[in-house]
Amino acid sequence: MTPSTSSSSGPASPGGGPAAQATADLAKRLGVDAAAVKVVSSTEVTWPDGSLGCPEPGMMYTQMLVPGNRTILEVGGKQYAYHSSASRAPFLCEHPKPPAR
Repeated sequence: MTPSTSSSSGPASPGGGPAAQATADLAKRLGVDAAAVKVVSSTEVTWPDGSLGCPEPGMMYTQMLVPGNRTILEVGGKQYAYHSSASRAPFLCEHPKPPAR
């Protein structure tokens, strides 16, 4: 199931919000200045389950709708997906679940 979009927002202001938290994390991971990280999008979504669109093999997840955020960042032409919820800070999702067809 594809996460449903409830609203869309632009880049978060420095100091707060999922996009700012994701930007700081990615800059630290890659060893680059935060100014080198471009926020492509930061969108409020409703995830279809507790995996937050980033399921890991062998794991079981709560089967309920979970409000959260999907932030797409870009550095050097490569995009990175960060997923979060109200109870989980943004985390790098290396293998996002493809949209349901």
